[in-house]
Amino acid sequence: MGHMFPMAQRKADDTMAGTDTEALTFKQMVRDFDVTPRTLRYYEYVEILRPERTGRERYYDRRQQARLKLTLRGRRFGMRLEDIRLWLEMHDESGSEAQMRAWLDLAAELEARLTQEIEERQQAIAELRETAQVARRTIGDA
Repeated sequence: MGHMFPMAQRKADDTMAGTDTEALTFKQMVRDFDVTPRTLRYYEYVEILRPERTGRERYYDRRQQARLKLTLRGRRFGMRLEDIRLWLEMHDESGSEAQMRAWLDLAAELEARLTQEIEERQQAIAELRETAQVARRTIGDA
């Protein structure tokens, strides 16, 4: 998985210290990544994660652990799951350079969207403060 989302791989490695060849179980993934069992199963359903199966047990190797870490980071950035899945698959299909070029375009788009959301929230806060001030003046608390 290489160098996706700056700092993501290092953070994933920090989380998985001592698991070079050791796969995590379903319960360990839920615990270590602080996700619900339902979320983990859903990420499997939409083919973001593909654990190895032995009977009813699921095992997540380092690659699957990194994919989950990147998925969680992508969600925090506001990415749709399908976009995350396609972006992760790009590594397998086109290699890491193509994936990184796509990431640069996507990062610019996400940054613009987040910046717009911040501006809208700041405007909402200003309006909230204004209405609170009007209410204070109305009841004589100003």
